[in-house]
Amino acid sequence: MMTEISASAVKELRERTGAGMMDCKKALTENKGDMEAAVDWLRTKGLAAAAKKAGRTAAEGLVGAVTTGTVGAIIEINAETDFVARNEKFQEYVKTAANLALKANSDLDAFKNTSYPDTGRSIAEELTNLISVIGENMEVRRFKNLQVEQGVVTSYIHSAIAPGLGRIGVLVALESSGEKAKLETLGKQIAMHAAAANPQACNIADLDPSVIERERKIFAEQARESGKKEEFIEKMIEGRLRKFYEESVLVEQVYLIDDTKRKVSQVIADAAKEIGVPVDLKGFALFKLGEGIEKEVADFAAEVAQQLGK
Repeated sequence: MMTEISASAVKELRERTGAGMMDCKKALTENKGDMEAAVDWLRTKGLAAAAKKAGRTAAEGLVGAVTTGTVGAIIEINAETDFVARNEKFQEYVKTAANLALKANSDLDAFKNTSYPDTGRSIAEELTNLISVIGENMEVRRFKNLQVEQGVVTSYIHSAIAPGLGRIGVLVALESSGEKAKLETLGKQIAMHAAAANPQACNIADLDPSVIERERKIFAEQARESGKKEEFIEKMIEGRLRKFYEESVLVEQVYLIDDTKRKVSQVIADAAKEIGVPVDLKGFALFKLGEGIEKEVADFAAEVAQQLGK
């Protein structure tokens, strides 16, 4: 029995991959409607550039970052329009929430129930109050904090609209007994690199094994479809994985801040020699506003007509 493929599924696959309508329908048919398998099928055939959603992101709002020596936190709070990002009350809320995130554990629900200063309300309740004042729906989407025993946690906000607030934010944690000022400079430069290079993980070991297995499977299918002999395929896969690591893993990436063509790992090693003590990159966090959230693109003319009751 042939699987029935809906038009909405074809549309979603097309938005995610940029592949043609008929190719998307065939991919879904071949994979019995399995969306993820269809994405991989299109990638294998070279019909999709990457398994990334091409649709516009839904969330506006702000990313906020704050650091205090050996601790740093980053937070994303969403709103419906970019106008809210310039609202002073909203900016103050994001700053306060980022500071509260410095001492929070990783539980988002517990964090939302944390007391918001001088209000008698929780973080979530204060946001509800802000929604009633500003008139837009808002959400505390995610946060992360980093800490080192000694050293620094530094932050970088790309194109900040106010101190510590913008659309892209990065934290970098460096463990070291070295001079704080030099560590701060190094951390800031690595954070700037990460904002531009968009790494998925700090080290190869930090990558989700399922991500590596997925890439390996796609590379193998591509090699077989190109007619390569089995004895050469494994070497080809290893070569493609190395390239994948160089694109996706922070310490394996070519450092973008200068033109020395060094990997980030070499930049850290060179800095450690200059500082005179070991420097260990303990972790990083990169938040891009609205990343991974689909946005419904409305017909503006139709929306205006609807509001006018036409």
